[in-house]
Amino acid sequence: MEWGRSQQTRRARRRKPPAPSLSRSNLISGLAIGISPGRAEKSGEQGHGTNSIRRVMDGCVVEENFSGGDSMPLRGMSLSTFDARAQKWKQTWVDNEGGYLDFVGEFRDGHMILAREAAKDRRQVLQRMVFKNISAKDLDWSWERSLDGGKTWQVVWPIHYKRKI
Repeated sequence: MEWGRSQQTRRARRRKPPAPSLSRSNLISGLAIGISPGRAEKSGEQGHGTNSIRRVMDGCVVEENFSGGDSMPLRGMSLSTFDARAQKWKQTWVDNEGGYLDFVGEFRDGHMILAREAAKDRRQVLQRMVFKNISAKDLDWSWERSLDGGKTWQVVWPIHYKRKI
């Protein structure tokens, strides 16, 4: 009896788990995979950078590699996956400034919103990334924050991405 369970377990481990349907939530079809360069504006200055986005881990994970280019020293990467149990997207971001950010969100009404809570100067700050105006050729992304619990949002960093052909 014990041997049968063990053999069953080994067989189950060998089977490839079904990949979450990334297209089901419209992220892949909406979030342009492989787009670059982007035009970024932060603190009133315009810059150009690149963002390489691809599917990895048997299509279950979206990997992003961002470079601010010559105009900005920021380099970072994120891994995103769809949590089928929670029915939410989850993303982890790390960068060359020691940043670690974790986001949870969803794709709804043509927008992908990934959000998190943070603390700055002992105040609660809500942060989010918003992907919108998504088309086959380009999309708009913005980093936003709220200091009033989400009643109002301030765009801190807008980027317009164009697909690299």
